[in-house]
Amino acid sequence: MTDIRYDRAPGDASAAAEPSGVLVYTTGLALAVLLTATSFWVANTTLLWGPGVSIGLIVLAIAQMGVHLVFFLHVTTGPDNTNNVLALAFGLLVVFLVIAGSVWIMTNLNDNLMPPEMMNMQMRH
Repeated sequence: MTDIRYDRAPGDASAAAEPSGVLVYTTGLALAVLLTATSFWVANTTLLWGPGVSIGLIVLAIAQMGVHLVFFLHVTTGPDNTNNVLALAFGLLVVFLVIAGSVWIMTNLNDNLMPPEMMNMQMRH
C-alpha cells in the first residue's frame, strides 16, 4: 500500500498531520520574497560571470513558479489533481503558441518590409 502523504500539497485539508494553512502560506510567501530578492541581487551584482546572469535569472524564475504552484495553487502529482495539471499544461501551450506566433509574424513582417530608401523613392514619383 502506498503512503498517501506524498501525493498531497502543503496545506491540503485532507492530509493528516499537515501544518496549518497559515504556516504553509507564510512559508510560500517567505520563499517567494527570498527568490524575488535574490533575482534583484543577481541582476545587479558584479560577482557573477556576465553571461551567467541570464541563466541565473531563468533558474530563479522557474523556482518562483514552482513555489507558486505548490504553496499557493496546491498543484501536485496526486491523482486528484489531474485536471489541474492538464489545465495548467493547456494554459502554457496557449501562451507558448501566442508568443511564438507573434514572434513569427513580427519576424516575417520585418523581413518583408520595404527598406526606408525604397519608401522615399516611391514617394517622390
